[in-house]
Amino acid sequence: MIAGKVKSGCDFFSINIGHDKDFLALHFNPRFKYNKDRNVIVCNSNRGGWGNEQKEHNFPFKRDESFKIVINFNNEQFFIKLPDGNMITFPNRFGDDGFGYLYVDGDVTINSIKMK
Repeated sequence: MIAGKVKSGCDFFSINIGHDKDFLALHFNPRFKYNKDRNVIVCNSNRGGWGNEQKEHNFPFKRDESFKIVINFNNEQFFIKLPDGNMITFPNRFGDDGFGYLYVDGDVTINSIKMK
């Protein structure tokens, strides 16, 4: 579980899970405004190069408001529970059942991270 608050001037932020900064099994990237994307969640992976983006148009994030997301995974899928209770999935393209790298980037403040 990751809980935080989106800052008022945020254009995008990301939550990254993988083995290191260059090998990301999940790049979870809510975009308020980034290039042509507006109010969309982009998920991707990076294994020596970015894969195909998966876009989710249900966008329950708001600037200057708190959020909580829950990320679970197995060796086939990531299951991401959004702040509005909806669930999205993204394939675990690495097929691994454990990762040692978590990095949050962008204009957000993280209040808590709980891992099991």
